[in-house]
Amino acid sequence: MTYTVAVRTLCEFTAKRGDLDLRFTPSPDASEGRAGHAAIAARRPAGYETEIALSGTYGALTVRGRADGYDPARRRLEEFKTYRGDLDAMRENQRALHWAQLRVYGALMCEKLGLDALELALVYYEIGTGRETALVEPASAQQLRAEFEAQCARFVAWAEQESAHRAARDTALGALRLPHARFRQGQRDLAEAVWRAATQGRCLLAQAPTGIGKTIGTLFPQLKACARGNIDKVLFLSAKSPGRQLALDALDTLAEAHAKDNARLPLRVLELVARDKACEHPELACHGQSCPLARGFYDRLPAARAAALARVNLKRETLREVAGEHAVCPYYLGQELARWSDVIVGDYNYYFDVSAMLFMLGAHNQWRMSLLVDEAHNLPERARAMYSAELVQTRVDVVRRAASAPVKRALTRLARHWNAQNALSPEAWRASDALPDGLVPALGDVIAAIGDQLAEPALVRDAELERFYFDALHFVRLAERFDEQSIFDVTPLQPGKAGGNAQRTRSTLCIRNLVPANALRPRLAAAHSVTLFSATLAPAHYYADMLGLPANTVQVEIGTPFRAEQLDVQIARDISTRYKDRARSLETLVERVARQYTARPGNYLCFFSSYDYLQQAADVFVARHPQIDTWRQSRTMDEAQQQGFVARFVEGGSGIGFAVLGGAFGEGIDLPGTRLIGTFIATLGMPQVNPVNEAMRERMETLYGAGFDYTYLIPGLRKVVQAAGRVIRSEADSGVVHLLDDRFARPDVRALLPAWWDVA
Repeated sequence: MTYTVAVRTLCEFTAKRGDLDLRFTPSPDASEGRAGHAAIAARRPAGYETEIALSGTYGALTVRGRADGYDPARRRLEEFKTYRGDLDAMRENQRALHWAQLRVYGALMCEKLGLDALELALVYYEIGTGRETALVEPASAQQLRAEFEAQCARFVAWAEQESAHRAARDTALGALRLPHARFRQGQRDLAEAVWRAATQGRCLLAQAPTGIGKTIGTLFPQLKACARGNIDKVLFLSAKSPGRQLALDALDTLAEAHAKDNARLPLRVLELVARDKACEHPELACHGQSCPLARGFYDRLPAARAAALARVNLKRETLREVAGEHAVCPYYLGQELARWSDVIVGDYNYYFDVSAMLFMLGAHNQWRMSLLVDEAHNLPERARAMYSAELVQTRVDVVRRAASAPVKRALTRLARHWNAQNALSPEAWRASDALPDGLVPALGDVIAAIGDQLAEPALVRDAELERFYFDALHFVRLAERFDEQSIFDVTPLQPGKAGGNAQRTRSTLCIRNLVPANALRPRLAAAHSVTLFSATLAPAHYYADMLGLPANTVQVEIGTPFRAEQLDVQIARDISTRYKDRARSLETLVERVARQYTARPGNYLCFFSSYDYLQQAADVFVARHPQIDTWRQSRTMDEAQQQGFVARFVEGGSGIGFAVLGGAFGEGIDLPGTRLIGTFIATLGMPQVNPVNEAMRERMETLYGAGFDYTYLIPGLRKVVQAAGRVIRSEADSGVVHLLDDRFARPDVRALLPAWWDVA
């Protein structure tokens, strides 16, 4: 078998040494890097060559790359690197990687031109001053070839191991069997649709009812399709932890079923978790002078990587154990293992965010990736947040105190533009269809000035300055892609008097994404196949519009295996949960809940639109019915407390959990049998009517002619159906859903409820 690898990839695998060092140092962006390369080349004499394509072989391995510059008269090969600030502050391991790349280029150049020796030069270019610094060393072709072959030998040994793993993986996945005796009703239809999407390289939007086993129903066919579709990686992406845990559990079930008749399933499953959940020393900084797990990280990484991959199952606990054995950081070990894993389970942001790690790695390595997007009804809202940016003026006041003179001057210029926006609306939120003239260039000046200050290694690190720097970078990055799917808005923080001094007002500036379609479209196009699935993806045109789905997207609606008689759905036409009516309807609402509980004692969930409404209802209920066990969701629940809340729903138990609709307990939890026999939903779930949502409604009306539905009704009813879906989890379950608001009887609302419900 033959392999091809880029020079950079080869060196990153074989030549990284020393500490993990994540201390921030400002670096040029891509456009500045290109400009720096052009400036260096422009200084070179006639006959100087740039962008020289090079390749060479070592056995079955082909190494390719482009050298930055070559001076034939001097036999001098140059590698250009741009930087900002003090060159002496550059990390040692970064410099070592630069030399490794140049020496590989040197070996390939000697082979190409038949040279016995040449001169190597690392040329560093400071983008602020245009100053060049060249680090030069002579090298013989023989020496360079020997180093090249040693690197290639290490890489080939690993590549052969990976090739053997891939072959074993594909063979095993071809023989993979459903871990249950048969498909559930509807599950086979879902599995067949996923298989076709994965093998044909299509996008699939699949609405499938809660309780049919969507996780197994998507993972099983996707894995079966890997060999036929030549798929490198499967990404299972979810918005919330429960969905990711269900995927990990399903993958364990598949592996256990395979192992009953075969050897261990050779499928590397990686769980990516947030840094704050994986870090062993959160009080320490991420560099070798502070954290012992960062010190010598790259020296110990090869052994840790090999040990982890031998385990196959790379969940959080495994990574922590392996990292402990090899004294490396478990979080960054996991980041490294993303390159070598077959299935990666993580949050949406790992692929869909502006600077998403998996998307960037996939593009760089040209991976053939298939996405399974769990509970995809959450993606529009999550993506809006990813492609929005805020800047808070009061934080600028804090940053100014520790700023250098050039930064203060740039902040003063920015303040003039900012205060001009405040003057236009000193007391109320204001939105615009365009970015104000001069604001983004002024921010660019601030970014450059802060970058120069942060590049000075002698200065004490200022966390607020760095934070504002990153926020400003994100704001400018989104400003570059600003279009009709976003708005620019200003929110006063300290309202001044109308017509008064604008400088007395402080505000938040926001680029607010309303429709993430244009941002997500290239992410979806980069994947080999995409399956977006959920119990609530209706109407399909809403999600196609919000997510930018390809025109040839396949849309399927899987029929329910459940019977209408399993779920008693009732509308309380005598209750209004509109804000103005809540107080006088509270007694009626509480008594309806109590009557249902008395008629059939068991476990129930009662959902409300807010924590305040939840507390009011729960207080009245406890006062009227103290004999009934109750428990409540709170604003400050951590993950352990959320698990404790769910644990109260035991088989054969009885009591009522009070929760907020759209929160942690409205979806993604599985309470089969008598763990949950009913829900009460005291809200339509619609977002508040406020200036932001009204601006969104107006834009949705302009773009799609459905402002109210797209902004309020569809997102609200989606939450209702998700919450109701907690009740019926299998064909043996039965239960009740009480929709506690007269508006549920309206035809436009009824049209968004599941067709199989027989609403009383």
